[in-house]
Amino acid sequence: MAYLHLQGIHKSFGAVKTIKGIDLEINQGEFVVFVGPSGCGKSTLLRLIAGLESISEGSLTLDGRNITHAPSAKRDLAMVFQSYALYPHMSVYENMCFALKLAKVDPAVIAQKVQRAADILNLTPYLQRTPKELSGGQRQRVAIGRAIVRSPKVFLFDEPLSNLDAALRGQTRVEIAKLHRELGATTIYVTHDQVEAMTLADRVVVLRDGVIEQVGTPLELYDRPANQFVAQFIGTPQMNVVAAATLPQLNGVCGLAVPTGGSVGLRPESVSLTPAGEGQLDARVDLVEALGAETLIYVSTPSGATLVARQNSRSALQAGAQVGVRIAAEQAHVFDAQGRVTRTAAAAL
Repeated sequence: MAYLHLQGIHKSFGAVKTIKGIDLEINQGEFVVFVGPSGCGKSTLLRLIAGLESISEGSLTLDGRNITHAPSAKRDLAMVFQSYALYPHMSVYENMCFALKLAKVDPAVIAQKVQRAADILNLTPYLQRTPKELSGGQRQRVAIGRAIVRSPKVFLFDEPLSNLDAALRGQTRVEIAKLHRELGATTIYVTHDQVEAMTLADRVVVLRDGVIEQVGTPLELYDRPANQFVAQFIGTPQMNVVAAATLPQLNGVCGLAVPTGGSVGLRPESVSLTPAGEGQLDARVDLVEALGAETLIYVSTPSGATLVARQNSRSALQAGAQVGVRIAAEQAHVFDAQGRVTRTAAAAL
């Protein structure tokens, strides 16, 4: 039996339906990430689980208990927000223990729980500081610590790293992963960042327009996307998707049977460049992004199709250079005119 079970969940704001029938089972100790474009409903769904919004239709069960209409305070969940939501006049210690004080927990127990959370999050030296004396990353760790001391059944994270710079996002992401392994707590994490989704999740839930497009492990979604939307959303840079009409050589030279009005999807690592005239296609280099460990090369064909090639080496190519393009047809995904998968790379292996 699922630890957290969402069954037929709907949410409407007046005449506007934002969540349109979500069915999802989350197991105890699992790290599940909700991902999708802005406006897809991922934060709304998290708020419905947290009890911050009321469910219009459907049921929500946690550890065998129906909490569909239970108030937020009675759900045994803890939420970490994007904006930290710390009390500015309180110390780190006071922020972390505030909920326990309201619940009249024994002070000795409070001290023990706060110290344990501070040790896990490397916050011990900062317990007597106020939020204004902390960096953004430290403030976010305080917010996470405040959730830890409550020992909830489920942790809910609503884009907790969005306000941090790139270096802090990477560092804090690692800390959250380590924290999950140490606590073994059931965690639901909302993000629009697919790197966070791919690196943190046991399973990823891809949402669009209030419905689930696909649920699976990060590599399942990467290797076997259910449709063109998931294929292009998962992966950085995103999958090359080329309409068959734009590049008719895909049917001929590459031997791919593409439905009428359909398209072919190629991960950047499935596209390689050769000297001009040696590949299956001819192209011109538009841009070279030298990232150090890898190089991304953007090219365009005479018919107007654009492709991105990823190579794990440095390149002397410059914009404007003529090149050949070699496509690993066995690694291609084929989509019909409605964006449904008709052939995946996994099926060809």
